[in-house]
Amino acid sequence: MDKTSFEGSTSEFIRVQNGEVLKYPRQIWKESRLYDTLTRDIETSFSVECQILEHLGHHPRIVKYLGRNQGEGDPRGILLAEASHGDLQRYLDQNEAVEAVAYIHHRGVVHADLRPENFLIHETTLMSLDLWLCDFGGSKCDELGVYGGHLPDSGFFDPTLEPSATTQMDIFSIGSVLYAILTGHWPFRGLGVFKSPEEMNDYGNKVDNLFLQGTFPDVDELFAGDIIMKCWKNEYASAENVLQSLQAEMDRAERTRFWLAEWFDWVRSMLSP
Repeated sequence: MDKTSFEGSTSEFIRVQNGEVLKYPRQIWKESRLYDTLTRDIETSFSVECQILEHLGHHPRIVKYLGRNQGEGDPRGILLAEASHGDLQRYLDQNEAVEAVAYIHHRGVVHADLRPENFLIHETTLMSLDLWLCDFGGSKCDELGVYGGHLPDSGFFDPTLEPSATTQMDIFSIGSVLYAILTGHWPFRGLGVFKSPEEMNDYGNKVDNLFLQGTFPDVDELFAGDIIMKCWKNEYASAENVLQSLQAEMDRAERTRFWLAEWFDWVRSMLSP
């Protein structure tokens, strides 16, 4: 088995075979004073993720769950299909991101940690790339009675809401995910990764304060900018409503492109000798 290049805050990944990875808990230093707490939190996260993935079942926008680990490696591990093209930070698609969130909400699941890194891109055919939503270890499902205890990172977190896992918090996060898709960076942040915990903490304090004041990045020139702003201002009742608005916006844009092409063809024909 080959270790992949990705490690999360609570987990690591090993490629079991082509197209299949094992997600397993990170080892906590036993001398750490937080050993018991962190180990318990990680155990909860993996238990929650398994239950939620089983509950969600198969869907083209959700990472494929292949079961609990029965072979070599950590028995607490989760077997998942490997996405061929990495995460959304590398390749961005907006309509499918909202479709994924609308589906999990329909199934009674709140993700609670939506950000570009938790959307994976997979090549389904030679000319088709699909998006998968992943990482449900911190998610919440009242029907199952489980909650992994996560909240979104700053930039995807609404400081005006009660700090809890709700569909409204996910919808706010959708706005920031769409913004990242269209600009290539998080709200009020430039390109690139955080270079230190201090830099990440400073960013969190800044963006939380700006959002708390109702100050958001300028989206006037962005495609679907009004949809992003409505997500940030809590003007959508459901992710399904966001999906409908986005689809309507994309349909309008497609019609506009079609008529512009027709118009340019007509102008070209009039100018031809």
